[in-house]
Amino acid sequence: QVQLVESGGGLVQAGGSLRLSCAASALSISYYAMGWFRQAPGKEREFVAAMRWTDSTTAYADSVKGRFTISRDNAKNMVYLQMNSLKPEDTAVYSCAADRYIGTYDFTSAAWTHWGRGTQVTVSS
Repeated sequence: QVQLVESGGGLVQAGGSLRLSCAASALSISYYAMGWFRQAPGKEREFVAAMRWTDSTTAYADSVKGRFTISRDNAKNMVYLQMNSLKPEDTAVYSCAADRYIGTYDFTSAAWTHWGRGTQVTVSS
């Protein structure tokens, strides 16, 4: 059974940094596109970042470009989201997602096959 387990969330002051991790089991991320999404209270889930497995092409939401970086360690079967210059509006539950066949044109959609339960990130002002 595929599992994606996020960790690394917490409480941080505005301007600070956090690194989220996503551990995958029962699939090899070497052959999966990996993504990060977030959902704030009372809001819909939104796309944050994603990476193709074929050539590691990345995509980011405009709101996080230049501040967040997605990366992967295929040997450890882990995906990371480095978040710098955090803002209070980044407060949300962050979830990772995986899909074998998703195209870049679908990165921002809910079409991903596998989802983690998420980790809470709270940014205080």
